[in-house]
Amino acid sequence: MQKTYFPKQGDITRKWVVVDADGQNLGRLATRLACTLLGKDKPTFTPGAETGDFVIVINAEKITVTGKRLDDKFYYRVSGYPGGIRKVSLREQLRKHPERVITAAVRGMLPKNRYGRSLLGHLRVYAGAEHPHSAQMPKPLKG
Repeated sequence: MQKTYFPKQGDITRKWVVVDADGQNLGRLATRLACTLLGKDKPTFTPGAETGDFVIVINAEKITVTGKRLDDKFYYRVSGYPGGIRKVSLREQLRKHPERVITAAVRGMLPKNRYGRSLLGHLRVYAGAEHPHSAQMPKPLKG
């Protein structure tokens, strides 16, 4: 009988990686970020175990989308009151809060439970080229 491998807390090594979103497609970038957060690019990947890396995204305001998505894609918020639905287009969201666009795309690709919410805490997104995580010595994401 073969036993299932489950990594211990001491076996897990997490790195900090930095990704430049300048000129990258939103969906393809979000897929790479979700895989890195989950740890699927590591040989020690185990479902349900946090083996992924910490991810820093810079230049979030310079992402690209294809087609007419800038005007056709909307983000909805509901306050819970009658008539309390708010609708913001992707173009407007990129202008006001570009970090939220990438965060929302990655959130949709993570598990919808406590594990996914925990992984989303390992993602840091910044609109410009500067980030305050130089002490962690992040390396560029390969691939």
